[in-house]
Amino acid sequence: MKKEHHYKTTVKWTGNLGQGTVDARYYSRDHTISIKNKTDILASSDTPFRGDGTKHNPEDLLLSALSECHMLWYLHICADNGITITDYVDNAEGIMEENEGGGGQFKEVTLYPLVTITNADQIEKANALHSMANKKCFIANSVNFPVKHQPKCIV
Repeated sequence: MKKEHHYKTTVKWTGNLGQGTVDARYYSRDHTISIKNKTDILASSDTPFRGDGTKHNPEDLLLSALSECHMLWYLHICADNGITITDYVDNAEGIMEENEGGGGQFKEVTLYPLVTITNADQIEKANALHSMANKKCFIANSVNFPVKHQPKCIV
């Protein structure tokens, strides 16, 4: 029997500048993401879409979710395989393609995890375990574009 996990979030538009959406030029794309018992996230659209570049946008959050999910699975898999990680940083990059007339989609995401481990003899194995983490990642399994990995492991 499959387990189901349910999630709830509230997204509230905060960008009514007095006239609502009477014209696309005269409202803000600002909004607040709220999840019970968690800090609110102030968000907007990306700047090419008339958003506030100082706030998180959906594209940032999707990329972050992929990176975060991969990291959490990878840490777990390494712990199960006797690899001690002392530091993990990922500078993920995504490519989104905008279609003519609006809309679009991500073409791909590449994760660039820099992992520090305690045993130099385990570097090859540590790099190989990224493949297993990718197969386990809930978010990577939910998207329809490739999620690639260019890991680097150091001691």
